[in-house]
Amino acid sequence: MKPLLAQGRPATAPRLIVSLLAAAFVLAGCGGGGGSPGATQSSQQPPPATPAPGPGGQTAADIDASVLGDPFQYMNLCAKPRTGVDFQGRPFPDRQGTLLDELKFLRAWSHRYYLWYNEIPNTYRMADFTNPIDYFNVLKTPALTESGQPKDRYHFTYATEEWEKMQSAGINLGYGVTWKRNSATAPRTWLVTLVEPGSPAAAAGLQRGDMLLNVDGVDFVNGTGTEAVDKINEGLFPETAGVAHRFTLQRGSATFDVTMTATEVRVDPVKHVQVLDTPSGKVGYLSFETHNAVSEKELVDAFTTFRQAAVSDLVLDMRYNGGGLLYIASELSYMIAGPDQTRGKIFERSQYNDKTAPQEAIPFRSTAYGFSSPNPVRAGTPLPYLGLKRVTVLTTSGTCSASEAVINGLRGADIQVDVIGSQTCGKPYGFTPVPNCGTTYFSIEFKGVNNKGFGDFADGLAPTCQVADDLSRPLGDPAEGLLAAALAYRQTGTCPPATRARMVPMEIVRPPVQEISIYTAPRP
Repeated sequence: MKPLLAQGRPATAPRLIVSLLAAAFVLAGCGGGGGSPGATQSSQQPPPATPAPGPGGQTAADIDASVLGDPFQYMNLCAKPRTGVDFQGRPFPDRQGTLLDELKFLRAWSHRYYLWYNEIPNTYRMADFTNPIDYFNVLKTPALTESGQPKDRYHFTYATEEWEKMQSAGINLGYGVTWKRNSATAPRTWLVTLVEPGSPAAAAGLQRGDMLLNVDGVDFVNGTGTEAVDKINEGLFPETAGVAHRFTLQRGSATFDVTMTATEVRVDPVKHVQVLDTPSGKVGYLSFETHNAVSEKELVDAFTTFRQAAVSDLVLDMRYNGGGLLYIASELSYMIAGPDQTRGKIFERSQYNDKTAPQEAIPFRSTAYGFSSPNPVRAGTPLPYLGLKRVTVLTTSGTCSASEAVINGLRGADIQVDVIGSQTCGKPYGFTPVPNCGTTYFSIEFKGVNNKGFGDFADGLAPTCQVADDLSRPLGDPAEGLLAAALAYRQTGTCPPATRARMVPMEIVRPPVQEISIYTAPRP
């Protein structure tokens, strides 16, 4: 899927530059909130559906999911079946089918599992679509929230191989750099926020705070027009490994040029594990960037280190963590709180549409799930824990989904969670990835609430202290703005002077995006 830089119009695909986090966030997540199935959160109800003529005089209602039946009868029936095996050596399940089979699968699936299935407009003819992704993009509620935002901002697809590589092995095709941006349209300000160790970006010397000026000879800040946009996207979001691209960046008052070659970068989800000595005791610090399978072992190792060091407090840096697996979020929360604080309490209860029976709640998991990864934890391994009654979380608008579920879940267990930074993204829903014919589909299936029944944070979780992200210092530096504020607040209970004037609204851009939360239990 080729990303496009916006030219004054919205984009819908998750790899598009305009579809990342914050206001334009159309990606994943889990968590609670959002109203009952089929009920809009605003007074603005979707317009009544008017069936449109279909093939052979049919109306759209004639091919609605109510007559399509079980979606599984259409699954893996593909217009262009894949042959051979996937990157893990498993045979593809594809069978010869048609485009109509793929569209029927999506409509039947949405009718059965989509949280707001009865708000999907029934005015689109399958005959008018030439590919399943375009059809999937319209299978969602058009309703708006009270603030005027789309009720469903989290409806997207991935190429199945790309998604599976990200989740099971933490592999992304690119340069190993995460950007923070003000806009997808000119004038653009894109700043480096993260550089993956051992990546092409690290080898090129990129640092936090570097500003992007030029991509392959095209003015990135002010470039417009189809030719310029295409060239920028080809450089920023390479689709083929081994291709080199040139970039000009600015650091302070100096500019410099680098050449980076795209490769499959293995992302390290847990970084900067440190024990900080403070006047009131030892404080653990770690930056956590995605709740994927790889992170399970790394979190276990980090908390083992903290427990051995007898830390008495923790600063959890999730400022760029867009989400991931709910079971990882549950395990992380248990490792913070321990058994005494979580006994008899749930981490999150998922609530599906009215076609699905109530499901077992997700507990605070005290043992490892044992996710498959290059360095797995054996299933059932007891998790280390700190037994804290207070934790500090660093956030930005890039803190989303499963990361918000950690905050909400801990608060549901009466753990004091101090949030230092910015309002979180507001991702109170979740889903199970649905692979079919080489594409994995993400469609909201549930909302979640914590042990106290709270989960309504569609506008995000407010910070205890509002503090601007500090790109002038590396993560983990005690003098870095958010970490310094967190350390000061735990000592004094007082927020530093407001930095709101310096807090220019920015969004997080990861090529490709990783902010996907999923429910890992068997599908109901």
